[in-house]
Amino acid sequence: MVNLKAKPYCLNDADIAWVENTIAGMTAEEKVGQLFWQLTAGNSEEYLKELMEKYHLGGCRYNGMPGQMVLNQNRILQKHAKIPVFIACNPEQGGNGVCTDGTFVSSQVKIGATGKTEYANAMGRVSGAQIKATGCNMAFAPVVDITYNWECEEVLSRAYGNDHNLVADMGKAFMDGLHETEGVYCCAKHFPGNGQDYRDAHVSNNVNHFGHDDWMATYGHVYKTLIDNGLDAIMGGHIIMPEYMAEKNSDITADTIMPATLCKEIMTDLLREELGFNGMVVTDASHMVGMTNRMKRKDMLPAAINAGCDMFLFFNDPDEDYGFMLDAYKNGIISEERMVEALTRILGLKAAKGMHKKNVDELCGTDEELTEALQNTEFKSIASCISKDCLTLVKYKDEGVLPLSPDKTKRIMIVHIKGAPNPLMALAAMAMGGGAGQKTPAEKLRDRLIEKGFDAHIYVSPLEKIQQMMAAGEKPSLNMYFAGKHAIADFTAENDLVISLFDVANGHPSFGLSKGGGEIPWYVHELPVVGISVNKPTMLADAPMLRTYINTYDANDDTMDALVEALVSGTDAFKGSDPIDSYCGMFDTHM
Repeated sequence: MVNLKAKPYCLNDADIAWVENTIAGMTAEEKVGQLFWQLTAGNSEEYLKELMEKYHLGGCRYNGMPGQMVLNQNRILQKHAKIPVFIACNPEQGGNGVCTDGTFVSSQVKIGATGKTEYANAMGRVSGAQIKATGCNMAFAPVVDITYNWECEEVLSRAYGNDHNLVADMGKAFMDGLHETEGVYCCAKHFPGNGQDYRDAHVSNNVNHFGHDDWMATYGHVYKTLIDNGLDAIMGGHIIMPEYMAEKNSDITADTIMPATLCKEIMTDLLREELGFNGMVVTDASHMVGMTNRMKRKDMLPAAINAGCDMFLFFNDPDEDYGFMLDAYKNGIISEERMVEALTRILGLKAAKGMHKKNVDELCGTDEELTEALQNTEFKSIASCISKDCLTLVKYKDEGVLPLSPDKTKRIMIVHIKGAPNPLMALAAMAMGGGAGQKTPAEKLRDRLIEKGFDAHIYVSPLEKIQQMMAAGEKPSLNMYFAGKHAIADFTAENDLVISLFDVANGHPSFGLSKGGGEIPWYVHELPVVGISVNKPTMLADAPMLRTYINTYDANDDTMDALVEALVSGTDAFKGSDPIDSYCGMFDTHM
């Protein structure tokens, strides 16, 4: 059932004996506990001790906090674990996914734009070092989804791009970099592959439309590349495969088709038997609607294990979920054979890195090692290198606009185009001490252009003027919004060039829509206009009239530095290649 002498375990006879003897000596309660990951909700020793001693957890994950707090938490978890516990994080952008003071490296799409696997490898190295230094041991990364649908916001910035060869090469490079740190596991996600459905599995179904042959040539190639090179674990996604399942069973219906995490044909037949994956499988988060909308929760938990998942990600209610799984095991819904198989993979993976031979200090490391990893100057320099190599000049139809020069286009108006407000992101920024007093992307760009000798200013829309007047106790005229038009000659007399700066994380731009205002770039044939997206790289879909369009992928300081240097240097300074089809498959974006 499980070959512990093969990859990714490569165990000797003594280690195999530990796995087998440990399983044989476990109670039913301890066996069931090893199937679960829990998202910790506190840091007190009393709480963490209860998690380990009451539920016998196989794995834990946690929300963002400083590295010292992560390390302290993990020492407590391992101290009270009878069997060493997996502790995972989400380093999809580097060490900042390990702890709040970890090293940001890059989004995956930004690395994809560089085309350089050495950057993916570097992000793996940084992540691995800071994972180990905080006492963690598993990366829920890389994301190896493929961005076939530009509207799939769930993975748009998290995946490397829309080319399966690029994704395979980048994913392997990240894994290799991660594995340079001893004791760190790599868990790639989200099998069998997101990126085709615009819907988010957190709130809806998610569909992968490929049949067997197309899937094997694309997503299958990605996963086979990682598996053949020692991938430790895979996170199963709540993703439906209707075409693949219809090929397997012509009688299948919409009512009976299941997401991968509840589907034996996908998690066992395809992953285990056809791709030959011998490692461990964990479900994606179990509160996601792509999983929960298929059956009652008490049935869903054992169904995931029986489908071929070895571990179940997150309790809903700990006592209730633990009871559901324990009852299923005691009542034979989860067979002894299937339980032993899952436990063999879980404990086998723990033995593969020697966790069973280490004490708490060896599993977690020292405060000095943590400080060294977090303050590593080499790690901090990688992000700026990526920022210089990722800048992508997607569209350039007005020859001569670049390079920008104060002699040619001194007066620059910056239009800061935002998306709909995201309360959750605002709360997260506040919780981590961000937001207050920080400059906006438009302010960063303005200040840097002024330093280069330009007269740059940020456009204030009629709606913003109305809001400012109302805040000052004045009564504005709505005509300012509905009829506030100006002569074209006046507009062009005041400005030499306009930068439409898109700062949209999700959804679509929130244009002011004032009559004759400057929010929407209606004036592309009146003045040179440069469209720049500092976040979501698909803004051409909303502003197809732009004749010059650039993607920077974020608005970090080093990115804005690199952007302005490229703007004043010319087209050759834009070294990135479009990794996702920023034209969004539309004919008018090419106009």
